[in-house]
Amino acid sequence: MLDDHLEEVKGFLKRLRAEKEIHVVVMPDFFLDRFVSLNFNLEAFVDAVADVLGRKGGSIDGIAQKDFRGGNAVNTASALARLGAWVTPIVCTDKLGFQLLKFYLKSPRISLSYVKTVEKPSITTALEFQTTNGKANVMLRDVGSLADFGPQNLDGEDFEVIQKADYVCVFNWAGTRRFGTALAQTVFQYVKTKGRGKTYFDSADPTPNKREAPDLLRKVLQANLVDILSLNENEAVFYASLLNPEMKSLKRKLSFEELALESAKTLAERLNARIDLHTTSFSASFTKENETIVPAFNVPVLRATGAGDAWNAGNIIGDAYGLPEAVRLTLANATAAYYISNPTVAHPTREQLIKFCDKLKGLWKTKTDKS
Repeated sequence: MLDDHLEEVKGFLKRLRAEKEIHVVVMPDFFLDRFVSLNFNLEAFVDAVADVLGRKGGSIDGIAQKDFRGGNAVNTASALARLGAWVTPIVCTDKLGFQLLKFYLKSPRISLSYVKTVEKPSITTALEFQTTNGKANVMLRDVGSLADFGPQNLDGEDFEVIQKADYVCVFNWAGTRRFGTALAQTVFQYVKTKGRGKTYFDSADPTPNKREAPDLLRKVLQANLVDILSLNENEAVFYASLLNPEMKSLKRKLSFEELALESAKTLAERLNARIDLHTTSFSASFTKENETIVPAFNVPVLRATGAGDAWNAGNIIGDAYGLPEAVRLTLANATAAYYISNPTVAHPTREQLIKFCDKLKGLWKTKTDKS
């Protein structure tokens, strides 16, 4: 039956070109990313660094590194455009960053006319470690001028494109340290009062800005401004714990995956948004009336960063064309699986994803699959 979902995804992708076009606005982050692939677990890495420090400095050779585009908004834009959407990123970066953005986002389906030039770029160094549960990443971030990005950076032309969009997506709330809540509140209120599209929110890891999280909860999540709330297991547990302090007691009773599911259910019960949960093992959608859970795919994991952005793109495309819940989640899972297993760090085109779906048959994760 699960493979039937893949057949439905293939059928949808084959007719996608003849379907209506969708327009998506994404904001506000573009990061200059450096991926550092460490063939160490944490203990071995600490020992290697300690050895270098003991010699008063030196090098650790043989560490694979790659510079690439980063930021939830820009990565989601790339994935959406590859699947045929028209995308307008309203993001901030410096002059060099803008030139790199033009290099990374060459698709004619992406408009860079609304990029904001600021003083300081956003930079991330992502350390990818080997763990018993697969690859995990530690992101060392300098958010730069993104920390001060807010409604004051938007002008009339920005609001015009927001008004006309089918989806308006705000990502990386924690990176917009000072005005992130105001940005989401202002943009989503505008969509609700003057726009025609859906609002899509993925805050990314909220813990760097956790003191402001109750304000976000009250002014955005509980204010009926979000149509779709996308989060991973850590984010689900974080927000559910704010809404229901009793969630903390469940941490001692449930596995982390079970806790994430209960957290997502709690969010769906207490918020009006649809809750879309994406994890390494499964994805799920929850509303007050329904829940749908679909396993992820067991593919080689070549990178730990960016999977959520690819997943969001597939999820948005599936939602835009009204796919059944399980098929939409399968499309999102397949889009993410392609990205994390692709040697060239590329998002899939429609044609590539059709072929990839054939390779995914029978590769559904089970409860014993941890990576």
